[in-house]
Formats: sequence, structure tokens, C-alpha cells
Amino acid sequence: MKDELKAIDWGAVEAELDQFGCAVLKNVLDGPQCSRIAAGYGDDSQFRKRIVMARHGFGSGEYKYYDYPLPSFLAGLRETLYAPLAEIANVWNERMGIATRYPQRHQDFMETCRTAGQNRPTPLLLEYREGDYNCLHQDIYGEHVFPLQVAFLLSRPVDDFSGGEFVMTEQRPRMQSRAEVVPLRQGDAVVFPVSHRPVKGARGYYRVNMKHGVSRLRAGTRHTLGIIFHDSK
Repeated sequence: MKDELKAIDWGAVEAELDQFGCAVLKNVLDGPQCSRIAAGYGDDSQFRKRIVMARHGFGSGEYKYYDYPLPSFLAGLRETLYAPLAEIANVWNERMGIATRYPQRHQDFMETCRTAGQNRPTPLLLEYREGDYNCLHQDIYGEHVFPLQVAFLLSRPVDDFSGGEFVMTEQRPRMQSRAEVVPLRQGDAVVFPVSHRPVKGARGYYRVNMKHGVSRLRAGTRHTLGIIFHDSK
């Protein structure tokens, strides 16, 4: 996994995010790694909370938030992915006229979150079965929000499930919304905005609102690992 992360072309990732609002990181996790992580869904000792989506109007399906201390693989992923994404996030904030700048180390950003009372971990493991879906939403948990997040597909399309596509919408000012469906293979990750991103127009950059979700699962079971870089109150 470390070699795969080192091999990522972050310049290309930034270009895809600027152009499409998302970027796919291919083959970050191998099949056995994905299976081990997905199998951990049944181990409640790893998690602080289970959410049944239908009870809250979020859709259908469920997910669990990991608890601290995070599993070593997850803590490593969160820390390693944060550094290059913080550089992109700082460029985005400059373009949108937002004063916030993110430190190079994730631990330093966590100190900011903890000071504001955001001390509950937000990485999560999601499970969808036939008929389940996730409504379009934004993962905002408090005052301090890191503007990018990452989701790993742990299951095999076709072999393990059908349907269940990752979907994003971009709500542009005074224009119709644009949808993006992101095809993923097992072990791939998608990087995408938490709530908004800058888009270049004729008069410079402007801010667009982003939401993401998952379409209805037609058959099978789908597991996803979500990495959010800010914590919750």
C-alpha cells in the first residue's frame, strides 16, 4: 500500500479535481487488503457508533464510525493522504477567497479540531445490500472542515454487487446542476470535495456547491471505506 501511495501523481490528481471535481486513485489497496477491511465490519470493538440510514432519512443501508485509536492501516492512510491533499486544499481556499490554510501535518490539523471540541473520529465503514442507497449529502461535522475526502471501494463490481455507483452533483450558480458518476474497481479510491470547490469562469474563480451519494444497489453487498480528515463534535 505504501508503494502505491508513493506512486500517485498528485499533479494529475489536482488537474482532475480542477476539471471534473473528483479524481480516481487506482489500485491503492489489493484484493486481500480490501477483504480484510470489509470483514472487520462485524467487529464492533473497532467502532464508536453504528448508523442505520433509514432512521435518519439518509437513505437505506448502514455504516459505522471507527473509534480511537484507529486501526494502524487506517491511521496511516489518513496521515499519508492528508499531506498532498492539504496543498490542493490551500490552493482551493486561496482561489475562493477563504482565509483558512491547512498545516502540512494532519496531527497539527487535529489539534485545531480538538481545541474546537471536535474530537470524535469520522473515518467510517459503509455496508450496502440489495435495494440500499445513500442520499446526496455533505459530510460537515463542525466548525473546522477539511475540504477534501477519500472513499475506497472494497467490494468487486459485478462479482460482489451491481448498481451502487458513486454519484456527485455540482450545483452551479444560475445554471442547471451537473452530475458525475464515478466508475471504481475494487481497491480504487475517489477523492472529492466535502461541500464546495472553485471553478474558473470568465471573471475568475467562483464557488460551486457539491454533494455526493450512492445509487441504488441492484444486487449483492457493497462495502466502502470513507476517510474524512476533520473530526466531529
